[in-house]
Amino acid sequence: MITGIGTDIVEVARIAKAIEKWGDHFLQHVFSQEEIAYCSGHKFPHEHYAGRFAAKEAVIKALPDIKQLQWKNIQITNDDTGKPRCVVVGKNLKHPIHISISHTRHHAIAFAVIAT
Repeated sequence: MITGIGTDIVEVARIAKAIEKWGDHFLQHVFSQEEIAYCSGHKFPHEHYAGRFAAKEAVIKALPDIKQLQWKNIQITNDDTGKPRCVVVGKNLKHPIHISISHTRHHAIAFAVIAT
């Protein structure tokens, strides 16, 4: 049974502008060191940052009852096969959050599903 679902779409240019304007302050506020290393390690990092940002927004929408959920509480990583996974730091969730992320040069979209 699905107990939570969320989706978000982000313009890659919007995230690129935020990084250009606020630099490390923006990155440190929104992303973990592991996420920054992952995204920065790609040829087109803004697409990956946008995908992670969209995934975090999707998770927030899927978990509307959790109060005081901060950007960095939500960590989007990849398993050994490259599949995205979500960890919510400091919150004891009963069920895993399934994540799907896709992006082009212009947009990133993500879905979060919580199922029992």
